[in-house]
Amino acid sequence: MPFAATVLTLYPQMFPGPLGESLAGRALAQGEWSCEAVQIRDFATDRHRTVDDTPAGGGAGMVLKADVLARAVDSVRDGRPVLAMTPRGTPITQTRIRQIAAGSGVVLLCGRFEGFDERLFEARPFIEQVSLGDIVLSGGEPAALAILDACIRLLPGVMGAPESGTEESFESGLLEYPQYTRPQEWEGRTIPEVLRSGDHAKIAAWRQSMSERDTRSRRPDLWERYCDARVRPASGARHTARDQDQ
Repeated sequence: MPFAATVLTLYPQMFPGPLGESLAGRALAQGEWSCEAVQIRDFATDRHRTVDDTPAGGGAGMVLKADVLARAVDSVRDGRPVLAMTPRGTPITQTRIRQIAAGSGVVLLCGRFEGFDERLFEARPFIEQVSLGDIVLSGGEPAALAILDACIRLLPGVMGAPESGTEESFESGLLEYPQYTRPQEWEGRTIPEVLRSGDHAKIAAWRQSMSERDTRSRRPDLWERYCDARVRPASGARHTARDQDQ
C-alpha cells in the first residue's frame, strides 16, 4: 500500500504544492504515495460554513471551532497518526518522522487564525500537537508540507542512494558534517586534504569529528542529548556485568 497523506485545511489548493515537483513529485506520479486535501469548511453545519469564532474571554483574532474540526478529523480517522500543526506543540524530531514514514500514512490538521479550541485535544487525545520549532507561521500548511517532505524522502525508492537517508543531520543525533565538491580550489579555499586522500577510514573519522564539532558549537542542546545517550548504554552495561558477577 502506498503512503497515504490526508491534509485537513482551509486551503486545499496548497497541496501537493511543491511536493508535486522533483523526487516527491515523481514518487507521487508513480503512486508511491498519495495526497488528499480535505476542506475543513465542508464540515461546518451553518449556511455560512463557519469554521471559527471569537476567543472566549476576549482578545484579538478568531479561534477554530472544536465541533467543526472534530467532524473533519473523525471523517478521515482510520488508524493513521493525526498531527495538528501548532506552535504550542512539541517540536517534531527526525525519530518521529522515521516512525511515521514507516507506517501507512498520516493525517495533518492545519491551524489558522489564533489556533484551535483546546477542547478538541481534550476530546480527541490521539491528536498529536506538533511544531517545526520556535516560530509562528500564518497557518499550518507550510509546516504540513515540511513534515510530508521529510516523510516522503524516506519512502523506499524515493531517494537514489539508500545511505542518503541515513547520513543526514539528526539521524545519528548529530548535525551532518560539512560537504564539498569541485572545483578543488575556489577563491583561495581548497577542499580539505583528507577528503582527497582516498583513505576511507580517515575520511569517516574526519566526518565524525566535524559532526561532533559543529553540533557542540551550533546546537548545544543536541550535543547534550548525544552525550547523555552515549553514557546511558555504557552505564547499563556495567550494571548488567555486576549483576552477573553476583
